[in-house]
Amino acid sequence: MNKIGQTINHRKKLKQNIKLIHEESLFVKNSGTDVPSGLYEKCPQCDKTINTKLNIENDYICKHCGYHFRMRAIDRINFILDQDTFIEKGIGYITLNPLFQNGYEEKISEYKKLTNLDEAYVYGFGQIFGEPCVIGVMDSYFLMGSMGSVVGEKVAKTFEYAIYKKLPVIIFCASGGARMQEGIFSLMQMAKTSAAVAKHSSFGYLYISVLTDPTTGGVTASFASLGDITLAEPNALIGFAGPRVIEQTINQKLPEGFQRSEFLLKKGFVDQIVNRKDLKKTLAKLLSLHRRVN
Repeated sequence: MNKIGQTINHRKKLKQNIKLIHEESLFVKNSGTDVPSGLYEKCPQCDKTINTKLNIENDYICKHCGYHFRMRAIDRINFILDQDTFIEKGIGYITLNPLFQNGYEEKISEYKKLTNLDEAYVYGFGQIFGEPCVIGVMDSYFLMGSMGSVVGEKVAKTFEYAIYKKLPVIIFCASGGARMQEGIFSLMQMAKTSAAVAKHSSFGYLYISVLTDPTTGGVTASFASLGDITLAEPNALIGFAGPRVIEQTINQKLPEGFQRSEFLLKKGFVDQIVNRKDLKKTLAKLLSLHRRVN
């Protein structure tokens, strides 16, 4: 079993047993008493304190206000796909340091240990309520899901593999944009991934893009915005440049909720906002309808 397979099984046990919060949970001293770190967390939207164990059971959704917490890629795969159907592809890529940036290799090594991933993107074959597809998931916990050479290559390979298997593609986008440590090599991935989407589309296969919080920068400006169907989670930050940069550029105050999925739905950028609890059924229905048509 590969590393991500082991991690998925491990996190399944965590959710079932609810004995530990995360695999990296530690006990810290607090006034002479051992207290589990990470036992509670504050909701960024309503500021209420939430028991992390119960939050995991509730699919990382705040029980008070419905805020959708960010999910790890392995948790997303475990949540969306049928049990034991995921087969990871694109294993063995090595992230290089093409611009010889100081500390970049050390940073990559650190995030590999923290996330148990090789890079900020995972893809492979899976089934959703029995409907086969190729699924890709970005992990914002790995260098904010930024798109470097390896991420761009793996996204392109996602569509090439789907063409080979004659299957639709679903990608969960979550990214801070292009990876600044790789400069122009990172920006080149925008063209590469867009070309891969176009090639997949030319065969008549379906591509569903699911925008989660946050989806920004070069990822938004490339494959994230090219889906045949574009879904989004509630209140997800979606955009290219940040609101402050835009306001300073145009010298105007932006509308309330600008760059949030609800605002973008009204403007036609998003086809539908889907609550996380309904996402698996919605994706399965779309895959089923496409299969019947074709």
